[in-house]
Amino acid sequence: MEQELENFIKVWFSAIISVSYCYHLSSRIKPGALRLISVLPVCTLFLLIPLFFSSVHFSGASAFFFTWLANFKLILFSFDKGPLYPLPQTLSRFIFFTCFPIKPQQNPKSQNQIPKWVFSIKVFIFGSLLHTYDYKQHLSPTMLLVLYSLHIYLELEILLMLVKVWVFIFLGCDLEPQSNEPYLATSLQDFWGRRWNLMVPAILRPAVYNPVQRIAERKVSSDHARFLAVLATFLVSGAVHELIFYYINREMPTGEITWFFVLHGVCTAAEVVVKKRTFVGRWKMSPMVSRLLTVGFVVLTSGWLFFPPLVRGGMFVRLPNEASLFIDSVKHKFFTFES
Repeated sequence: MEQELENFIKVWFSAIISVSYCYHLSSRIKPGALRLISVLPVCTLFLLIPLFFSSVHFSGASAFFFTWLANFKLILFSFDKGPLYPLPQTLSRFIFFTCFPIKPQQNPKSQNQIPKWVFSIKVFIFGSLLHTYDYKQHLSPTMLLVLYSLHIYLELEILLMLVKVWVFIFLGCDLEPQSNEPYLATSLQDFWGRRWNLMVPAILRPAVYNPVQRIAERKVSSDHARFLAVLATFLVSGAVHELIFYYINREMPTGEITWFFVLHGVCTAAEVVVKKRTFVGRWKMSPMVSRLLTVGFVVLTSGWLFFPPLVRGGMFVRLPNEASLFIDSVKHKFFTFES
């Protein structure tokens, strides 16, 4: 743990220096290829950062924050696009908006605020899940699938909420929500585009979807261009997830994660096309039924393609062990008093 914390400090020191260079020097270069070339050394560093860690939490979080989102933001920044354009007024904001999965809230009044007690319930459920792993050998495959799905969702939700609170304390500005209760999704389009891990579609839309759609429309119809853009977006997401899980497991990718996202890309694109048909517009499905179908499809396909590489790599053994170790260390440091 001490070595991980030491590497953590070194990584953040390097990241702050690198992002400061982008703010003070790269931003002065004309948008385009030259600015992109100037930020490529930073992108290369961010590709290497997760390799400095051995724990699931540090390697996974650094891969998500730096290798994926920060690199995509800097590439978009090279062309005056994405969440870093227009250029934040201060260096501190540029660092926070680059290194964390956040963006300032545009329309605070239009956002639905989730009650604080909902987050408290999620924390309680997550704590209960950690104890459930002690009885994992007695659980059926279906229950394990539910356990793994809840774990991924709740841990990501708690991590992003802590980041949001921490950044709010430093910057004092309202931030966009990172997710919007994905278990309430009524379609795959709703799940991936408007509810799950919202910083990701906010990055992939200008980085992949819009350019592919714009190029494809020169050759094919708008519907076909939209289909290709959706598929390309999910394909890129799958490839990046393969890279993230390589950092976590240190095993060569099997392609299962990519196929998971390709499957969801095809289904989401098909869903968009079907919704435009006249006969579908006249037929309304109950929100409860559509939610069950949507979440059920996500969970079942996750059990088929998404979770197996993680289970084989021992991620769901290491995750609860690391979480329990962290909780015990906090208890020992802050709640143990000498008599």
